[in-house]
Amino acid sequence: MNDQERYDRGMTVRREVLGDAHVDRAQAGVTAFNTDYQSLITRYAWGEIWTRSELDRKTRSCITLTAMVAGGHTDELAMHVRAALRNGLTPGEIAEVLLQTAIYCGVPKANSAFAVAQKVLREDGVLGEDGELRPAGSDG
Repeated sequence: MNDQERYDRGMTVRREVLGDAHVDRAQAGVTAFNTDYQSLITRYAWGEIWTRSELDRKTRSCITLTAMVAGGHTDELAMHVRAALRNGLTPGEIAEVLLQTAIYCGVPKANSAFAVAQKVLREDGVLGEDGELRPAGSDG
């Protein structure tokens, strides 16, 4: 596979996992300064790693959430909580991943991660203000 094929394949997966709105915002921010970086992550993160068949996307999302918590990357964590939902994780499964990170990454990092995830899940209408799960298709 050449770089253009890898890029095209990566862009397809990137859009499926992160959503068109996120990718469109990232693409709108491409400049002469960061164009090589955007190409790199599209080709390699999305075109090489996320397209491999040995792990499904749910599993890759679990690993990615853990990596974001371990590294303290809360901005990226918010994006990947949304991606995890798109990849089929339930809010309960996301909570379990974050609970596991408390042991292996540390309670302070997990505490921050729960706050980020809860905010994202509320913004996306998955959780009510009281932290209770909303039924699918509920509008509040």
